[in-house]
Amino acid sequence: MSSWPGKFVIGLTGNIATGKSVVRKMLEHLGAYSIDADALGHRAIARGAPAYAPVVDLFGRWILTADLEIDRDKVAKIVFNDPEALLILEAIIHPYVLQAVNLLVKRATQAVIVIEAIKLVETRLYKECDSLWVCYAPFEIQVARLVNNRKITEEHAHQRIAAQPPQEDKMRLANIVIKNDSSFEETWHQVNTAWKMIIPVTDASLETLVCKTNLPLGDMILLRGKPRHSNEIAEFYNKWQPRDNLLSSSDIMAEFGNKAFLMLKDGEKLVGLLGWQVENLVSRITDIVLNPSIPIEQSLSLLLSEMEKSARDLQSEASLLFVPKSLVVDPKIWESQGYEQRSFDTLGVQAWEEAALDSMTLDSTLYFKQLRLDRILRPI
Repeated sequence: MSSWPGKFVIGLTGNIATGKSVVRKMLEHLGAYSIDADALGHRAIARGAPAYAPVVDLFGRWILTADLEIDRDKVAKIVFNDPEALLILEAIIHPYVLQAVNLLVKRATQAVIVIEAIKLVETRLYKECDSLWVCYAPFEIQVARLVNNRKITEEHAHQRIAAQPPQEDKMRLANIVIKNDSSFEETWHQVNTAWKMIIPVTDASLETLVCKTNLPLGDMILLRGKPRHSNEIAEFYNKWQPRDNLLSSSDIMAEFGNKAFLMLKDGEKLVGLLGWQVENLVSRITDIVLNPSIPIEQSLSLLLSEMEKSARDLQSEASLLFVPKSLVVDPKIWESQGYEQRSFDTLGVQAWEEAALDSMTLDSTLYFKQLRLDRILRPI
């Protein structure tokens, strides 16, 4: 029984580069509310946040960037070579993370909560959960992911992996082990099977949202995309947002490890698509694809309204909208939905700025909307 009455809490962990975040996203698609405890740790040391001053006092002002934020790469290089410094750093950050996790779980409306944390076992937080899930990947896959995805040297990758306890220690404690060493489809199969075995709720994969509208084409149906829609989504992208390499069903399956999709349909025909994600309490809309034959303003209103409803349900603080220049839309349409054009350096919150930088491309324009005034780990 978890420490949160009325909630079924999954503790999700695994060593570095074992695919924890992908599994967390999959559980979101099945209806869980997820918390990235490691991202909360990053927010705890942002300028003005509660752990900022103690960490600067510990390591010195040389770890600060030009804009006085803590350079996490500099800190990482220190603590991965000094176990004692790592323990001191964790003792500063973890109480604030646990406080934020507790607040988010209590505020969540979902019955199932997933807490992802690389130190879930070491901090004993897994004892507060109903079920412990551990992701596993072989050493060579861990190294390849760190080198390819995080752009670090192979030597540095070996160092980071060696700094962590053996994967087998966590696996022995696990209720569920997800072997994340193959295709996205295989990992999804494992997650879906485990979900159906232990989660006492209705399978969310059948959930749809029906919207009655007065669009000229008739009543529209708004669906939450699922991996089973991968082929349909790929075909829609290829038709209305062509690129040099056509997308396959497998490509879209892999995208489900990063984002969610909303599908606007006229009967059986897909006419609109919105791809978005929530990370670190920030929503990012990175994909907007429309059949030009439908009314753009009303279609976007439907898609954005449902996205924001879901984002608020996920306790998101802000929505970042990345509009491709190929989508010719009157800027007043975004303004009518409460968005304003911004540059990333005017957002005012480090987590929001980092999210904007991560998704911004040369051929997109950034629009911003704040979804809630109360923030997690705000300065004290």
